[in-house]
Amino acid sequence: MSHVRTSEHDPVQGTQHDTDRGTQHDTPEDTPVASPKPRARSRGRSDWAEAFAPRNLTATIVAGYLPILLALLIIVLPLLWMVISSFKPNPEIITLAPTFWPQNPTVGNYEYVADRVPLGRVLMNSVITTSVGAAVKVFLAITTAYALVFINVPFKNVIFLGILVALMVPPEVSMLPNYLTIAGLGGLNTLWGIILPGLGTAFGTFLLRQQFKTLPRELIEAAELDGAGHWKRLWRIVVPVSAPTIATVALVTIVGEWNDFLWPMLITDDPNVMTLPVGLNLLRSIEGATGTYGVLMAGAVLVIVPVLVIFAALQRYIVAGLTQGAVK
Repeated sequence: MSHVRTSEHDPVQGTQHDTDRGTQHDTPEDTPVASPKPRARSRGRSDWAEAFAPRNLTATIVAGYLPILLALLIIVLPLLWMVISSFKPNPEIITLAPTFWPQNPTVGNYEYVADRVPLGRVLMNSVITTSVGAAVKVFLAITTAYALVFINVPFKNVIFLGILVALMVPPEVSMLPNYLTIAGLGGLNTLWGIILPGLGTAFGTFLLRQQFKTLPRELIEAAELDGAGHWKRLWRIVVPVSAPTIATVALVTIVGEWNDFLWPMLITDDPNVMTLPVGLNLLRSIEGATGTYGVLMAGAVLVIVPVLVIFAALQRYIVAGLTQGAVK
């Protein structure tokens, strides 16, 4: 029978012996001991408990919740008063001892608005100008921002600087040149005359450009290697990834188009072409300064309700859209 003899100089055993000897000679003073890390969960619980401790609860309420409640009252209370007053007869509104809730609710104010203003026509005009104007404006903002980020456009930094300057210019500055241009083109008392001057949006272009700059270049380059052109890259990759920011731009644009008053009033005097805010302004001319305030409240409600519905549908995109391009 053959015996397997282990060499005395086996490198594996020698290494093991050396390790054992090194371990035996190590002292507690020579071996560093890692201090235990505090648990994040426990620290979070302690911070939460400390914030709501009896001594800090008052400070938390005063510093956090009180300003929110105050802002909520300032914003919501006038809107609530407007809606409630639209269902009140005029004597209840102008009485010296006003009541918050209507004593004799009525829809007569809304019926009066429908009789005195071509409500269906002006509502349709607002829907057309808002939908067409907002769609074209968002489309131009998306394509312009894409060109400024992903295409080697000559002088694109100068173009972007011009967009930033346009953000600082009040719209009223360009009101007279726009009026002369639209009048020269025969656009007075037309829907396209209302839409055309507002098709450019410096805010939307700026916001989308900042968002597009945060997108990974590798994603765009991979699509380019697959043979995708600029059009396919834009609508297959950039737009879906940037959906929250685009929704934010769309919401701001829709609200601005719907509430626009000064420009449509400036170029229209035909009730059949007026938008809803301008058409309801006829109530002030009919009723006068001391007219039926309930009728004016009803007209204001008709202007605000569609915007609130759109805002409620898109509000979850607002915060995400405004902060999506904040970090590169």
